[in-house]
Amino acid sequence: MFATKEILAQIDEKARELKDEILSLPDSENFSGAVYYVSADGDDDNDGLSPKRAWKTLAKVSSFDFCEGDAVRFRRGDVFRGCVKTRSGVKYCAFGEGEKPKLYGSEKNLADPDLWEIYDSEKNIWKLREPILDCGTLVFGDDELHSRKLIPSYRDGKFVCRYVEEKDFVISDEMTRDLDIFCKYDAKTTQKPSKGEDFPIPDLGWDAYGELYLRCDAGNPGAVFSSIEALSRRHIFFVGSNHNVTIENLCLKYIGTHAISSGGHVVSLHVSGCEIGWVGGAIQHYSGTDPNYPEGRRGSVTRYGNGVEVYGGCDDYVVKNCYIYQVYDAGITHQKTTNGVPVQMKNIKYLRNLIEYCVYSIEYFLDENMGVDGSMVENCEIAENILRFSGFGWGQQRHNIHTPAHIKGWSYTNTARDFSIHNNIFDRAAYRMIHTVALEESSCPEMYENTYIQNLSSPLGQYGSNRDAEPHNVVFDENAEKAVAEYLKDRDARVYIIK
Repeated sequence: MFATKEILAQIDEKARELKDEILSLPDSENFSGAVYYVSADGDDDNDGLSPKRAWKTLAKVSSFDFCEGDAVRFRRGDVFRGCVKTRSGVKYCAFGEGEKPKLYGSEKNLADPDLWEIYDSEKNIWKLREPILDCGTLVFGDDELHSRKLIPSYRDGKFVCRYVEEKDFVISDEMTRDLDIFCKYDAKTTQKPSKGEDFPIPDLGWDAYGELYLRCDAGNPGAVFSSIEALSRRHIFFVGSNHNVTIENLCLKYIGTHAISSGGHVVSLHVSGCEIGWVGGAIQHYSGTDPNYPEGRRGSVTRYGNGVEVYGGCDDYVVKNCYIYQVYDAGITHQKTTNGVPVQMKNIKYLRNLIEYCVYSIEYFLDENMGVDGSMVENCEIAENILRFSGFGWGQQRHNIHTPAHIKGWSYTNTARDFSIHNNIFDRAAYRMIHTVALEESSCPEMYENTYIQNLSSPLGQYGSNRDAEPHNVVFDENAEKAVAEYLKDRDARVYIIK
């Protein structure tokens, strides 16, 4: 049926109700081990064992040798900056009254006039006086504005314009819009071959501090804005392959890579009740020829950043009751390119999350390569989520603009069983709504009782086997209800067309 104003208002209300529910979830009080407290007015020389003897910094939390069963509680209403290296068996959560504790990846609020100096007065370009990690974007004010990040290629020992590589990248010439940024880092380069080519490229690492340039037509940005947060190239929570890690009721924002990152094979990673926003966009790496531009042999620049990521095997991976928004890549993901080693991803549940303005609301893939099989995604459930406006957020300043989807499985082997996607609301996508493709159609998820809301003549998406050819990208037209039922095999779906 066609979506009336009343129907769209009902969807808006459902999203508001879920958001309010997530932001007001109560804190857990059951802990099996020692409980440590962290507050903005604490002291790292304290023992941390009571609110009055709380620690102060995330660095203290990262360095402490916890025991399994311990908990770390951050005080509500406080702001903490930096990142946390987790330990196995530890719960990271909140205490007190008020808003969820805010853990920011940015090192400081850059809204200070003394932090900026004029670089080009004619073009209103300012330079940050202090070195900074590469950042995905800058966010201004109360998340009201964000910058456009300029991404030149790097070839033959210099930055060059990405689309015209014969042209040197000149900051004053290329920063043409208000709030454009450019992050310059080439202090350390590597000569290792990249995609068959052998030329130096910037060697980005966790200590790769460079220069930040910002065009601000209104004057010194530190005086113009009340806050400027940089999405710095680091993680907030680095889980690695630690087991039995719980992250609950925290607000994680302003981070250039992943808000929560794990890899290897992780068991029992549980994330619930969290607010996760403004994530990603930092440069993962420069490399050789960009496969997206084979005709131009342009130097590749890969940006990345997910809300919650597992890269590798997993068992008992749960993300539920989270509000996730404005992420450069995926709100939630499990993914792996196997590189010849079998990988098992088991018992995955994404339940009752509100995900908005991410390029991919939920992403998964299992790329079985190098001739080794035996990998499997097993018992994966994606249910009762509200997924909205995929590809309409800030992350869509990417060059590959035709990739967004609410469910993004790409087109790999994606071997799976007991995989279901049901009772979700898929509310508008800038491109595909659904991209679930596998070598065998039996590995595609069972779809049922989902709601689809999409603009007329926009893509519905792709579903099915890629053994012989890519499945057809079906259009969301007047026959969308039939396409959902027959192509996606979604039983009892609700389908609303926006004219």
